[in-house]
Amino acid sequence: MIPIIDTHQHMWDLKEFSLPWLEGVDQLNKSYSMGDYVIASEKSGISQTIYMEVDVDPSQRTKEVDYISDFCARDDNPMVAAVVSGEPAGQDFFTHVKSYRDNKYVKGVRQVLHVPEIPRSFCLEKSFIDGVRYLGEVGKSFDVCMRPSELSDALDMVSKCPDTLFILDHCGNADPQVVAGQIEPENEQPFAHGRQQWLDDISALGQCENVVCKLSGIIARAPLEWDSDLLAPTIHHCISSFGYDKVIVGGDWPVCNIGSTLHAWINSLREVVLSYSEGEQRAILNENAVRIYRLN
Repeated sequence: MIPIIDTHQHMWDLKEFSLPWLEGVDQLNKSYSMGDYVIASEKSGISQTIYMEVDVDPSQRTKEVDYISDFCARDDNPMVAAVVSGEPAGQDFFTHVKSYRDNKYVKGVRQVLHVPEIPRSFCLEKSFIDGVRYLGEVGKSFDVCMRPSELSDALDMVSKCPDTLFILDHCGNADPQVVAGQIEPENEQPFAHGRQQWLDDISALGQCENVVCKLSGIIARAPLEWDSDLLAPTIHHCISSFGYDKVIVGGDWPVCNIGSTLHAWINSLREVVLSYSEGEQRAILNENAVRIYRLN
């Protein structure tokens, strides 16, 4: 079994951190520990993980860096690196990034852009672009997590920041049923997107040298009766658009539990990529993450 590097592991301790967005999300509104993750990932072949920020209260961002860096420095768990939270357009963004600029565990920053209070094209404002460009200057990446109908904004942002590495989360937040042609998008839904629009935007982003695609997240949008055949069109299009050397794997635990267990999602992904050569599978599941996150 080819070992997997899970580049999208969440965890949170509600005794340590405040996550305002959990209010009303009953399925996730509890603490999720490293021990819980280890149990959830048993027999999945996951060898290492990268922490993904969980939108802690802004006052706790420095604490988040310190807390997660401690896990990365220890050898009693699989976590080896981290992507932390930040607001590129925020007044204190540059100061905050400088505080962990030399932290070898912090590889990048993410701000989720699909929340209701963030309007379309916010990522194209000058202050935001300046912050994202600064990440490139200090060798940090930026994770793109936005509404799938707005991926053209991502393309504009990427073109304005050629020296920053971008990682597109969750296959651009695709709906696997729409991509597979099984349903038509419900346009009133905030995450709605057209099939051809998504295909075209992913193809265009895949041509950008400074963008990597994360195969993750789509399981949370899958129906209860899903199978690998449903997920395959989304996964294959991302790989064909970006190339097998510019895709990585993310578990998105515990958010993935909305649609599936971590074990079932990872096993399904392994099944889908069996159609690629062994060398390509090793790149997709493991080697790309080592190179992109500089894990050596």
